Amino acid sequence: MVFLSNGGLELKISMRKSKYNIFCRILLINIGIITNVLFSFITNKFKMPIFLDSTGTMIVASIGGIFPGILCGVVSNVLSSIFYRPNIYFGFINAFIAIFTAWFFREEKYKRAKNILLFVISIGVMSGVFSALVKWFFLKTPESTPILDSIEFLTDFIGVSDLTSYSLVEVFINIFDKTLSFTVALLIFYLFPQKRRLSINNSGWRQKPLSVNESKELGRVSKDIKQSLSIRVPFMLFICAIALTGIMCWVGIGLYYDNSKEEKAKVALNAADYTASFINPYKIDEYIEKKEYTLEYTQTKLFIDTIKKNAVGVDYLYIVKMTKSGYYYVFDADKTDGTSHKAGEFVPYEKELIPHVKEFLNGTEIGTIEINGLTGWVLTAYCPILDNNGICRGYACAGVSLDYMEGYMRKFLMRVVLIMSSFFILIFAFGLWMTGTLMVYPINSIEKSIEDFIEAGDDQKKLDAAVKKMRSLDIRTNDELEKMYRIICDMALNQTEIIRSVRRISDSTMKMQDGLIITMADLVESRDSDTGAHVQKTSEYVRIIVEGLYKKGYYPEKINPKFISNCVRSAPLHDIGKINISDKILNKPGKLTDEEFAIMKTHTTAGREIIEKTINTVKGESYLKEARNMAAYHHERWDGKGYPEGLHGEVIPLSARIMAVADVFDALTSPRVYKQAFPLDKALSIIQEEAGKQFDPKCVEVLLDSLDEVKVVLGKYNHSV
Repeated sequence: MVFLSNGGLELKISMRKSKYNIFCRILLINIGIITNVLFSFITNKFKMPIFLDSTGTMIVASIGGIFPGILCGVVSNVLSSIFYRPNIYFGFINAFIAIFTAWFFREEKYKRAKNILLFVISIGVMSGVFSALVKWFFLKTPESTPILDSIEFLTDFIGVSDLTSYSLVEVFINIFDKTLSFTVALLIFYLFPQKRRLSINNSGWRQKPLSVNESKELGRVSKDIKQSLSIRVPFMLFICAIALTGIMCWVGIGLYYDNSKEEKAKVALNAADYTASFINPYKIDEYIEKKEYTLEYTQTKLFIDTIKKNAVGVDYLYIVKMTKSGYYYVFDADKTDGTSHKAGEFVPYEKELIPHVKEFLNGTEIGTIEINGLTGWVLTAYCPILDNNGICRGYACAGVSLDYMEGYMRKFLMRVVLIMSSFFILIFAFGLWMTGTLMVYPINSIEKSIEDFIEAGDDQKKLDAAVKKMRSLDIRTNDELEKMYRIICDMALNQTEIIRSVRRISDSTMKMQDGLIITMADLVESRDSDTGAHVQKTSEYVRIIVEGLYKKGYYPEKINPKFISNCVRSAPLHDIGKINISDKILNKPGKLTDEEFAIMKTHTTAGREIIEKTINTVKGESYLKEARNMAAYHHERWDGKGYPEGLHGEVIPLSARIMAVADVFDALTSPRVYKQAFPLDKALSIIQEEAGKQFDPKCVEVLLDSLDEVKVVLGKYNHSV
């Protein structure tokens, strides 16, 4: 889609193509997902050791790019977890495969067999190691007997741990698996028409698609930015996703913990209350004092053991008598390891019980207390054993272990991290893709085009090229950025047209000025009967010499296109001062007297004064400064013997040194009333002899090297030479 002068039809065709390419991209992603899920289902159904569930991911990433590949990989693992639950944990591996595959094809690494081999091995090792770790710690056992046999063989043969053996087996399997998948992906990549590949890959752009090199070049535009949008926005999305996941995990674990704790508390309270109802409160002190197992004591303990066995979830059941410093065991149901506390055994209060000592001594209903001690993390219910007078004689205690909850929550968090890692990668990739296509690349492209426009300066061709390039960006983000882009394009176009109009006016003014200069010079020349076409010829010689100096790289600090233009335009005014010289002296056929020559020499200072007055009147005309220098100093000599000021060497303005050569050369090759024109060879010989004396040697060198151009000028004006 481009800026169109005729509007409608081409725009509609472009939009239709764009929608079709987007449709093809979506279709490609869906085909990749179906391929992954289908291969995963087949290999799982027939208990095959390979998976092939990244084939579609590689196909999509190679043709569609990074984000479509990641999307295909993550969604594939989510869907395949329907028939094979553990697949949900391996989505991040498929996402990494998509990233590496997209990079591999974008950089065109697939063209060399060595790169393909390294890629397959790298992907296989990465996938194998991560798969082994996930399966080993979360699935506990390998999924097939052949793999288990291979692990046992490697462990016995190499003498490494089972985990290392399992990792090696998984690496070998994954290298083979990824080789098959990559072969299919590479075959489809080559069979896919290149034009269609490009159109699908570029369908995500919201501007003119950029090549890899152009993208890297634009990346350098924002390299000095400390907080680039390309990092800030995806990072913000990533942090939000992590925060949301963390909150959900925290809330989920909290709800699970509270619910489990409540259920366990009910079980413990019921067991403690039921046990307390069968204990004879008046016998508690007797059991503690005698510290021996009577028949009645033994029967009561067996009853307590029976309650513990039948109370599902109760790990500890015992009767105690509370004191100020601790408590005495009365009964303690046998534990799973067969140990128990003896009657009369004293135990100091755990730190969690110390705040409740007063309540224990008063026989208060305590409820449940969490204790994290030598026996682990235990939730204990305390039910008072009251006599007929309501006096507390002891407590029936039922404890349930909460240690399993810590392990469960740890595994839960790890599983959440594994599951969400693929979604984190997907979200981050989505953020990078959206930020890049909707913000970073368009902004950098606009910035680069503005820089090109600024660097074009007043060069009309460069300005037109910069505007054309800016308009060709075709940014279509459908937001404020696109509006800004169009405003900038209009502004640049209008500015270019204004500069073009100003240049036309300036060129017209310059031509008028040059015409006036030539007219003034012709008026002066018309008074001198000897100087036929002198103005035109010296101007041509000045152009030849100054351009020759520029080509040879002489005086680079001075000579530039502007200086060349100023010299050529100023050349006709070098003898403007002769307007003050009388016709008698100016047209005298014979040799001038000393007095007349002194008057003739004043044409240099007179010319300078005339042009200085013009400079003061017409502000900003810099070329007149060179005209002043030429008029004032074109009779100065390199050796310092010239006039009017006796300047020497490079102290003489460069434009005057150039004119000195041009003026004398024209005088030598032109006829005068007092002499004939010298032959070209003779004139050049005289000029060469005066190099380093009267003339700048470099100016003489350039004139001699430009003999062909000199002959053209002579042929045009001096037919006799």
